[in-house]
Parts: sequence; structure tokens; C-alpha cells
Amino acid sequence: MAILPILQTGNEILRQKCQPVTKFDADLCNLLNDMKDTLNDAQGAGLAAPQVGVTKRIFIIATEDGVVEFINPVILGTSGSQYGVEGCLSVKGFWGDVKRPRKVTIEAYDRYGRKFKYVGKDFLAKALSHEYDHLDGILYTDKANDLREEV
Repeated sequence: MAILPILQTGNEILRQKCQPVTKFDADLCNLLNDMKDTLNDAQGAGLAAPQVGVTKRIFIIATEDGVVEFINPVILGTSGSQYGVEGCLSVKGFWGDVKRPRKVTIEAYDRYGRKFKYVGKDFLAKALSHEYDHLDGILYTDKANDLREEV
């Protein structure tokens, strides 16, 4: 397992639309393990594959119960709204206010190719929406009001 470099804004990979995962194999498991190590090292809430230079539809989210892996996720529905501060491991030193859903329901696959549904509320809904956007080449700065430097 390894800590991967996190790409920063300006890198063209962060703006690419990611491709679906087609092989659920040892390489995928190794990538997911490395992403977990990288997320833990960076002390972030979530990490998408393009942030580590892989243009696949994969992201992970840190929850109270551990890290949840989302492969080929599809948002089934959203409800409510919330407005709050966001940052990003790929946009170091900046914060911005972003409007996100208060509840997000996602269908995805785990590392073994098993389909599951996941419902995130409040902060988790924000994190799910943020990481999902990465898979379509969207950064939170595209949606943020009042982008500001960290002091």
C-alpha cells in the first residue's frame, strides 16, 4: 500500500469525465487500498480516483463507521438543500460556500462487484455530492460563492 500524490487544480486530469470500472480485480483492490492510505494521510473526508490521476468512476468517503468505497456510482435521488463551507484536497488553501442537497441516495458497487445503495444525509450528502462531481470533471470551485484563501 502507498500514499499517492494528490493532483492539484490546474491539472487537466481533474477536468476529465471518468470512465466506468469494468474489471473488479486485484489492481482495483490495490488502488482502493492506496486511496484509503492517501485519504488517511491527508486527513480528508473523501477522495476521488481522478484526484490521484486515475480517470475511473471511483471515490471513497470517510464515515464514522470507516471508509466506504463507491465504484461506478449513480445518484438515484436527492432532496432538500444545505449551504455551507467546502474545501478540497485538490484545491489546497481555499474554501468556498456551496449549495448541496441535504440527502443523497446513491447506487454503486463495492470492490467485489456487489451492488449496494447508500443514503447520506447532511455532511455525508455534501461529501457524496462533492466526490461525485469529481467523476465528471467538476470542482467545488465551479459552484462556490465567496471563494477565499485559508488564513
